[in-house]
Amino acid sequence: MSHVGVPRGTVRKRRSLALLTTGVLTIPVLAGCSSGGEETARGVPQDIAPAARETVADGSTANWAVDALPATFNAFQADADSATTRITGALLPTLFPMDRTGQPKLNPDYLESAKVIEREPRQVVLYKLNQQAVWSDGREIGAPDFVAQWRALRGKDSAFWTARNSGYERIEKIERGADDLQVRVTFSKPYADWRSLFSPLYPKEITGSPDAFNDGARTALKTTAGPFVLKSMSKSKGTVTLARNPRWWGDKAKLDTLVFRAVAAKDRTQALSDGTVDIADIDPATADRITLARRDRGSNGQPLNHGPGSEITPAQALRSWAQAHGSDEDEAEIAQAAREKNRKAVVAYATEQKALRDFAVRKSLEPAYTQLALNGESGPLADDRVRRAVARALDRQELAQTVLGPLGLPAKPLGSHLALAGQPGYKDGSGALGEQNTKEAQALLADAGWTRGGAAEPPKDTKAGSEAEKKGGKDDEAEAEKKAAGEAEEDKDAKSEKTEKSEKDGKKAEEDSTEDSADSAAERKKADRDSEDSAASRDEGLYIVGDDNKPGAPAPATVGSASAVHVLAPARTAAAQGTVLLRQAGVLGEGGAVAATDKQPGGAAGAYAPVGTAAPAPAAAKGQLGKDGKTLTLRFVLPSGPGSQSLRSVGDKIAAMLEKIGVGTEITKVPDESYFKDHIASGAYDLALYSWPATAYPATDGRPIYAKPEPATDGSLLVEQNYTRVGTDHIDQLFDKAAGELDEKAARELMKQADARIWAAAGSIPLFQRPQLVAVDKKLANVGAFGFAAPRYQDIGFKTRQAASSPADRKK
Repeated sequence: MSHVGVPRGTVRKRRSLALLTTGVLTIPVLAGCSSGGEETARGVPQDIAPAARETVADGSTANWAVDALPATFNAFQADADSATTRITGALLPTLFPMDRTGQPKLNPDYLESAKVIEREPRQVVLYKLNQQAVWSDGREIGAPDFVAQWRALRGKDSAFWTARNSGYERIEKIERGADDLQVRVTFSKPYADWRSLFSPLYPKEITGSPDAFNDGARTALKTTAGPFVLKSMSKSKGTVTLARNPRWWGDKAKLDTLVFRAVAAKDRTQALSDGTVDIADIDPATADRITLARRDRGSNGQPLNHGPGSEITPAQALRSWAQAHGSDEDEAEIAQAAREKNRKAVVAYATEQKALRDFAVRKSLEPAYTQLALNGESGPLADDRVRRAVARALDRQELAQTVLGPLGLPAKPLGSHLALAGQPGYKDGSGALGEQNTKEAQALLADAGWTRGGAAEPPKDTKAGSEAEKKGGKDDEAEAEKKAAGEAEEDKDAKSEKTEKSEKDGKKAEEDSTEDSADSAAERKKADRDSEDSAASRDEGLYIVGDDNKPGAPAPATVGSASAVHVLAPARTAAAQGTVLLRQAGVLGEGGAVAATDKQPGGAAGAYAPVGTAAPAPAAAKGQLGKDGKTLTLRFVLPSGPGSQSLRSVGDKIAAMLEKIGVGTEITKVPDESYFKDHIASGAYDLALYSWPATAYPATDGRPIYAKPEPATDGSLLVEQNYTRVGTDHIDQLFDKAAGELDEKAARELMKQADARIWAAAGSIPLFQRPQLVAVDKKLANVGAFGFAAPRYQDIGFKTRQAASSPADRKK
């Protein structure tokens, strides 16, 4: 059995990692520019067609689309994905699922209570289990299961292939309490996010041995403890089938069977119309089709002004008929074939539309946000002034409107890296960076040495980064912090005056040497000589991704080189990641290292951008800034898949905004499957758009995303999940303090301070919260766009005939 992406041992302690959502590709999200107060922004409510259990019928089967069959049923392995999370949520205990506001809430199906009962000399948490809670084999859920999971995940036994140990490594011991239903957990040092532990909880039969943990739980779960049990998995059919758990002690599951079916995003519309699935995440195009289908209900099933042939004018139709019946036999044959093809397309489309009338689009905001990532490892963005200039050139409100406005969702930019609107502790911290300001952005670039005539200057032996960097040591961070804070003060309003001062990491990678600069300049001259041909073919927009001769492309990484990167496995919430970033299974090698061959310059070699991708325009035509004989051109990587259209629209707008301040962008559109592996994780990009999920535990899940990269003993860079390679010691210290702060109010304050410093460092710019669109059979209740909250699988079912035929329901 292959274990791509699963380390064979934890050679170094791993801090838990937060997840990337793949909806990353489908759609991004953003936050506001001003500094607001805590909890001033309300979250968008969930949309699940809620219904009382008595109005939901017993029995039947529901089919739920997932992107692919889960790579593993073990949520603690590196290749756990969104399907893993979705399925195990119905099978295994989650002690503190998130509620509608994004807070952890005690699950009474498994716990009577759980609280900190001692703080000195050690933190002690006492869990009192539900007296009826049992595994599917009849054994009580108890302390042995907690002990086995702790030993497997604490990071001391390399025989267990685990992706994370956050929190578990802080546990000193686990004991039986006053009786078998009490579990007493003692920590060696305080841990604020203790509620994140033991979810999902696996039986000791799985976590008690490396073989069962590493291999057994990948394809089967014989013992479970949820409203459903795992009945079967069929790779040939692409299905995972769950059946009602006869030993379930809680509210009885309404459905007899719940089937998770692998359906690619491009096939969702067809799967809905032919009845293959009843529930599916969809893109805006499919949502529009469902809306139109319901609008056309009174038109005898015929689409009105949309679909194949709808764009044909009466004159064109008459001409087509004349050609099909004309005297020119060849022309008539071609016309008749075209008319027959169009007729079949019209019939197929109308049939699909008729079936889609039975679905409703459930709409909310996904618990995830899209960001613009600025890779600060090397090149122009290693200079914090350039990063801040890029950030301050962005009109984030316009970007949010681009994605959310057409869907009728609140188009407000996101103001925090560590909380979403509606979550406790949310506060807009963007004032630490400053609002959109073209003049200030241009001044920052000028201060960094980028000028209009800089591209014509002879190359010098210079290093990338701010002047403060050249002094080295920790003084760099202090100086940059003061400087960033001073600029922020100029732009902050009265509410943002107390925002924490910014800082930046004093250590940055060196820019290309003189020889590399000369080579790059020569390449750019060649590109300029070919500019006329580029302009002539720009409409077709086809160019090779990863072309070694592309201007500004970095040299390939070599084994053992300082540019190699270590990437650790996904975080605690990794299973919540969306499709794209979940496809990172091919990224990790033994011990978590990225293979040098995966680090393709500018993209996967031999990949082609789709028609419509604009070739880079000559710098002179754009009036780009330059320095030391180089133009200021940033590699902007975007996915090319059919579900990523909104993301590409955002990317195009960002490129236009940067052009206004003299920053060029070389947009590279790559296949979805290589987007994360060959670019984000390996660092082969300057700018990129991807998403992170929400978390109720920012001190734990946020730290690896923003932790300062550290050199490993072999010369590589340990980045955890900080794919921007931008971080500071101060940010790390704030995360550490918050993780050990048991006072929730104090911990949130520390997280707000950390967020302000992350904004000031300008490695990650939140844009907007991602939209959540779910197609659901109109007869189904308690399922759809859940927002923050975890599904209650036992409540999902088809409405009774009486409920389904009510006037209110018919309008939905």
